[in-house]
Amino acid sequence: MERTTAGLRVPATPSLGGTAVRRWVRRLATAAGLLALYALPAGAAGATDAGPGRPHAAASLYVSDYGDNRVVVLPAGGGRTTAPFEGLVRPTGLAWDADGRLYVSDTGNNRVVSLAPDGGGQSTVPTDGLSRPLGLAVGRGGDLFVADSFNDRVVKIAASGGQTTVPTTGLLHPWGLALDAAGNLYVSDFVNDRVVRVAADGSGQSTVPTAGLSQPTGLALNPAGDLYIADSGNNRVVRVAADGGRQTTVATEDLSDPLGLALDGCGGLYIADGFHDRVVRVRETGGGQITVLSTGLHTPTGLAFPPAGP
Repeated sequence: MERTTAGLRVPATPSLGGTAVRRWVRRLATAAGLLALYALPAGAAGATDAGPGRPHAAASLYVSDYGDNRVVVLPAGGGRTTAPFEGLVRPTGLAWDADGRLYVSDTGNNRVVSLAPDGGGQSTVPTDGLSRPLGLAVGRGGDLFVADSFNDRVVKIAASGGQTTVPTTGLLHPWGLALDAAGNLYVSDFVNDRVVRVAADGSGQSTVPTAGLSQPTGLALNPAGDLYIADSGNNRVVRVAADGGRQTTVATEDLSDPLGLALDGCGGLYIADGFHDRVVRVRETGGGQITVLSTGLHTPTGLAFPPAGP
């Protein structure tokens, strides 16, 4: 299957080697203004939200290892394991519900799968017509939101069952999703270089005031309502303050294609540094950067912490 974007035909599965794919993706992004995620190096939508629960310092970080078709678990004390998913192809977005169920955008298979808590098995979320799903978010009531990228929409899978389309206008390849404490939905509108906010009360869509975004991807919200945006085209992360919307750039070093974001609830901001095959951590206020993992990942894309227990 192919999709034509800005006069460019984008194959669904490239057969090039890792280095050639990197160069190819860069050309696509320059020529068409679109980062073809499923063509990233084999050898990245990520999002997190303010609910359904805050993580804690001892929580493990989950990473969608896009190029290796797996989800990696990074325990707080060090080491690495692999989450027991089967059949993933180019996984991207990650999200948890309050019961400890982990959802993954199985992008290459055009589906979302979940892993039941406490060692339960894998299942496929009932959806209809997804095409290259990316970012995920789960509301406090258990509703699952999916950035249905190639259909230029966001869909909601109700906790009680049934799929609906979230009312939005003009999205082009939505990527990251985040929900605030009031249930307002934030969407990174990748091709349009913006983030939009869809009001929980149904009053409509608005554009988050930002300056100079280029190909925004992952989103994260802290409990105060500050919004973090992976500004992938500018190789940076920006913060939009809840009090008045002032934008600042988070102090980081040498990012290249930042994709997913996650907050640990203890002042740490984690960034999937896609092109460098690593995850880095900085303080929410910026600075103090360390590399969480620099070996064994191939295009880390989505990040998520499980919610804290009772």
